[in-house]
Amino acid sequence: MAFTFDYRKPLVVSEIGCNHLGDFDIAKELIKLSKDCGADYAKFQKRNSRELLTDEQYNTPHPVPYNAYGATYGAHREYLEFTWEQHADLKEYCESIGIGYTTSVWDMTSAREIIGIKPDFIKVPSACNNHFDLLKLLRDEYKGDIHVSSGMTTLDELESIVSFFEETDQAKNRLVIYNCTSGYPVPFKDICLLEINRLYEHYDHRVKEIGFSGHHLGIAVDIAAYTLGARWIERHFTKDRTWKGTDHAASLEVPGLQKLVRDLQHTYDALTYKQTEILDIEAVQREKLKYRKAQLTT
Repeated sequence: MAFTFDYRKPLVVSEIGCNHLGDFDIAKELIKLSKDCGADYAKFQKRNSRELLTDEQYNTPHPVPYNAYGATYGAHREYLEFTWEQHADLKEYCESIGIGYTTSVWDMTSAREIIGIKPDFIKVPSACNNHFDLLKLLRDEYKGDIHVSSGMTTLDELESIVSFFEETDQAKNRLVIYNCTSGYPVPFKDICLLEINRLYEHYDHRVKEIGFSGHHLGIAVDIAAYTLGARWIERHFTKDRTWKGTDHAASLEVPGLQKLVRDLQHTYDALTYKQTEILDIEAVQREKLKYRKAQLTT
C-alpha cells in the first residue's frame, strides 16, 4: 500500500543510553556533543535492577565478560545506573543548552521517578512493551507522549499495545510506535524497513506518529526510514565505539551523528514537488543547453 506523507523536519534522538560508562561527567559531555551534532533529544535509560531482575538474573555473570562492569549482571547494571536526582540534573543541563531530555524506563519504580521530572516523552523499550502495568502507569498517570519500540514483538502483541492505549480517551494521541529490530548490531537484511509500511497500514490514525529505532551500521538506512514515513529517527551515540559495553559497536560517533542530522535535513529539503514546470535554476541551463532545431541558411 502506498502512502503520501506531509514530510516534516525529522526529529533525531541521540540514544546515549548507558554509553556514559556510569560516569556523570561523560553523560554531560555526550549531551553537549549530541547538541553540537544537531540532535533534538538526548536519551538515557532508567532501571531499578532489584525490581527488574530475578535473583537468578541479578546474580548471574554478564554473558559477555569483556563488557561487564561488575562481577554479576546485577552489579554491572547497578554500576551503570544513575539516580533520579542525577536524571533531574541531566534534564536541567539539557534544557540549559537547548536540547531535549528523555529516557527509557524499564520498571514501575523508574517510571514513577521519571514521570516526576516531566520530560516531553518517555520511551518503553522493546524488552518491556509487554509490561502492561508499566504501560498503564504511563498511560494513566503521565501527561506526555509515550514512545514504544516494537523489537522482538509479534503482530498480535503490537495490536494489543495499540488497543490498550485506545481504551482511554486521547491516549492514542500520545502514542508513538517505532519500527525496530533488537540486535547489536543488526545486519542489514534483518532491519526490515518495509515494516514501516505495515505500521502505517495498520496504525495510521490510531497512533500519534511512527518512528524508527536503528541498531545498524552507517546512516543510509535511517534516510530510507525517514522517506518511508518515520517521523523520529533514534540512534545510539557514543564518543568512542571501542569503549567497553554492549551498545558502543552499534552506535554513531560524532562524525556519524553530524552526517546523519545533515543528510536527514537535506533529504527533508529535497522531498518536494516542483513549484513551477521549469525552476529558476533550470531556466539558465534551458536557455543554454536545450536542443533547438538548426536554422538552415541559403
